[in-house]
Amino acid sequence: MSFEKSLRAANSVLLLFVAVVLMGCQATIPKDALLMSEQTLEWRKLQGRMFDSEDEKAILKASAALLQDLGFSLEESETKLGVITATKDRSARDGGQIAGAVVLAALFGGPAMYDENQTFRASVVTRPYGENGDKLLLRVTFQRRVWNNYGQISKLERITDPAMYSEFFEKLSKSVFLTANEI
Repeated sequence: MSFEKSLRAANSVLLLFVAVVLMGCQATIPKDALLMSEQTLEWRKLQGRMFDSEDEKAILKASAALLQDLGFSLEESETKLGVITATKDRSARDGGQIAGAVVLAALFGGPAMYDENQTFRASVVTRPYGENGDKLLLRVTFQRRVWNNYGQISKLERITDPAMYSEFFEKLSKSVFLTANEI
């Protein structure tokens, strides 16, 4: 047997060995990977409401108007899919945080980093619900992204303040009621 044939045979065996080892490293999905935590269920209750209406278009229209009244700018709206996304930009500057960053930078010689801008994002999703699809389930979520004075994201968080969600649904319910009764 020539040297080249021996080298090819050795390479083939090595390749087969590596393939077998890699197949043994295949990750398995944990049993509880798709289970929701208690906290997730609480957030869903906070973020969702059911409406006794089949008129998804009217509910979405009222949601979009409410978001605009709250200072949000609509980014995407797809009535056929039951989705609305909106954002609101605000300053994130805090005098105390800036002063603390400056003092720390002076003491330790590092950069003075502080929050500069923030964007709030609202997402509304609707879907028919009930035996005959005669009800509508609406879910709204709010998130916040904060950028520091170097243009880096310093915070990315879900807003879980129950008062914010209660206020949204209270105003939306009033709007839907007024529109349905042509008041």
